[in-house]
Amino acid sequence: MKRTLKFFVFAGCLALLTAAMLSFGTNAWAKKTYQFKYANTQSENHPRSKSMVFFKNLVEKKSNNQIKVELFFSGVLGKEAEVLEMVKMGNVQGCRGGLFERANKKFLIYTLPFMFKNADQAVAVMQGELGQAINKDAVKNGFYIPATGVAGGMRNITSNKRPVDSLANIKGMKMRTPPIDVTIRTFKALGANPQQVPYTETYMALKTSVVDGQENPFSNIVDMKFYEAQKYLSLVNWQVHPDPFFVNLAWYNGLPADLKKAFDEAAVETMAYSNRIWLASENLYFETLKDKLIVKEPEKSARKEFVNAVKDVWQYYVDKGYFSWEDINQALALAKKN
Repeated sequence: MKRTLKFFVFAGCLALLTAAMLSFGTNAWAKKTYQFKYANTQSENHPRSKSMVFFKNLVEKKSNNQIKVELFFSGVLGKEAEVLEMVKMGNVQGCRGGLFERANKKFLIYTLPFMFKNADQAVAVMQGELGQAINKDAVKNGFYIPATGVAGGMRNITSNKRPVDSLANIKGMKMRTPPIDVTIRTFKALGANPQQVPYTETYMALKTSVVDGQENPFSNIVDMKFYEAQKYLSLVNWQVHPDPFFVNLAWYNGLPADLKKAFDEAAVETMAYSNRIWLASENLYFETLKDKLIVKEPEKSARKEFVNAVKDVWQYYVDKGYFSWEDINQALALAKKN
């Protein structure tokens, strides 16, 4: 009888222990997963979107699927401004696009008109000490930026009424610009009439002549089919845009150290990959545009007119305290090595 009682007690304890271990294993021992919802306004075939598919595969692998990525392209979650605000609020965890000055006004240093001769020079600055400091300072505005790349190649102008191959030709022209301060100031300095139109509404604005022209890298011009509503492509090579990877700061801070490391490594590799495919594709996009539009390139004398017209734009941002001439000269010195 005693043996039987002991057996039942032992069996009961074993059952309870097993149940506890199973419960413990499915709950406390289970690795927590972190959802990362990401959005941008470009189509799934755009280099930015393709690079984020690369990111999804890479970060899920590096994190052993503890970071699960959802991708939303073509502006399905909203316009750039709306999505960026969602990231700041934490409703969306990440995005890429314009409006980078809302994260840190120092990002505008990359966009100073005619500062870089090519996109590779800008990449060198972004990956250097100055670029890392600019990324880090975005935490003051609620964003974590693990890496910044370039948003395509140099930005050029399409137009309908006439080519922009001289300073005289751009005067009075209604130009669609993103809501980025330096772009607006630059086109005002050139004598144009900048119009702030959302990116996803630009095609219709061109089609209906609400605006006469727009500026973008070749990839965006092709991706959004702006060429269908335009006649001229002017190779002014006036600017390149940074492409910060915006991440909600609170979400990132909630990751354990090993997942932060995995996330950061994946982000850096992704932005390098994005630069490679985006810049390589620019030549292919240009070949497409040459068949669609009349290509004009300003003479050297005309380009000097453009440069002289925007000198005050540089000084304006120094006077505002966004960055210093020391910062500009540091960037220029590094750019000249590339």
